[in-house]
Amino acid sequence: MSVHYEVRDRVARVTIDRPEVMNAIDQKTEAALERIWCDIEERDDISVAVLTGAGEKAFSVGADMKDGSLSGLEYWAAPRPNGFGGISFRRSLDVPVIARVNGYALGGGFEMVLGADIVLAAETAKFGLPEARVGRMPLDGGMVMLQRKIPHNLAMGVMLAGRRIDAATMERFGLVNEVAGAGELHAVTDRWIEDIAASAPLSLRAIKQVVNRTGHLSPREAQAMKLPAVVKALKSADADEGVRAFLEKRAPVWQGA
Repeated sequence: MSVHYEVRDRVARVTIDRPEVMNAIDQKTEAALERIWCDIEERDDISVAVLTGAGEKAFSVGADMKDGSLSGLEYWAAPRPNGFGGISFRRSLDVPVIARVNGYALGGGFEMVLGADIVLAAETAKFGLPEARVGRMPLDGGMVMLQRKIPHNLAMGVMLAGRRIDAATMERFGLVNEVAGAGELHAVTDRWIEDIAASAPLSLRAIKQVVNRTGHLSPREAQAMKLPAVVKALKSADADEGVRAFLEKRAPVWQGA
């Protein structure tokens, strides 16, 4: 299997497992990722998903250049409605996604990072969109998402120069939430998982659904939208449990309903 997927204790772990090619994504692997994100969308027993790459060298270096079954134009023309890896600009997934960047995140690998809600990076991680250096472009999320995540000049510098940028710089750019020191990425990731999973599952989904569905609207228009996940969360037993637990000075017991 080129992708490992498991769900345990309300945490979905998605690991690209092609370390021999720096976790490059071929068509088979991308299809597997799309199926996994669809499964996560349909389940109600997941509070957070973690995407990472196998090994210590690479998160993913993007499209497998040896998978040359399509020309550049054919690749661009092929439908990819959710972006690279099925995640780079997916808007139908209401489960929070953590990108655990353990090494190189280049090309499509970086585009998948752009689809995450939280980015945690090893201090040795490198990010980049080097497509222009091989006569291509970051077609599946890079050109459209990076400019929405960081200031214009910084985004253009990343794409036009094709440089590899370290994790500390990406943290200064505002794209990385936390940089982990040597040997600390597991612990840092577990801490973020624990903090997110401590929140009510329906509240997490509602927050992400609002962010995903209203970014193009004015604040007044966004506030007026009665999105399904928000209504469900406000009507849930967990909404009462959260307040009750706070007043009783105890940890809430979430039912996800």
